[in-house]
Amino acid sequence: MANTAFITGATSGFGLACAERFARAGWKLVLSGRRQERLDALAARLGEQCPVHTQALDVRDTAAVQAMVAGLPENFREVHCLVNNAGLALGTAPAPECSLEEWHRMIDTNIKGLTTVTHSLLPTLIARGRGASIINIGSVAGHWPYPGGNTYCGTKAFVEQFSYALRSDLQGSGVRVSCLAPGLSESEFTLVRTGGDQAAHDTLYRGADPIQPEDIAETVFWLASLPPHLNVNSLELMPVSQSWSAFSINRR
Repeated sequence: MANTAFITGATSGFGLACAERFARAGWKLVLSGRRQERLDALAARLGEQCPVHTQALDVRDTAAVQAMVAGLPENFREVHCLVNNAGLALGTAPAPECSLEEWHRMIDTNIKGLTTVTHSLLPTLIARGRGASIINIGSVAGHWPYPGGNTYCGTKAFVEQFSYALRSDLQGSGVRVSCLAPGLSESEFTLVRTGGDQAAHDTLYRGADPIQPEDIAETVFWLASLPPHLNVNSLELMPVSQSWSAFSINRR
């Protein structure tokens, strides 16, 4: 029987690349995202390789998440791997200039949405037991703060600590929990963050040889495919071009 992967935010970036990687391995896929037209195109394309179930979903909507999980077709109910990928960053301004609405949207998506999907799928993952996986997409922003990161950094720090605590709670169940924290990665992330500023996107990635979505997908698939007695608690990835800087000092 083929394993089933449940991937949120599957219409672009890491989520899309993960869907493509798991499909090549013949996994059954449950894919969610906010853009129905992209889900339809994805189902048509990947459906030639493996069974695919898609549903438009905003992970901030608790009732919709719970209804989707409760209404999964019989052939897709035994989820083996949850990839909590849905998330976003909004804005680059310092805290006093930020939009509170954008702060709340990041919290509702990156924290509330991730926890809601996880909570809804825990019973089936625990029932699956040994070898089942929860892979949460964090960020180096959860480890290393930077100007303008404010709430986004905070949400990704939550993802890491939630992953650790969840792993503690699931001890003995056989369910694995990993937090994958990418660094500079080229996707729609910066376009979303800057409200579609293509110049900002191009400037950020130019000459940096950043992480590509396919790199993250390969890593996620590796985590999901490890022997069932192994758990990678946390994995931080950066492109070779990215490293740390000196502490900032404000001199009077």
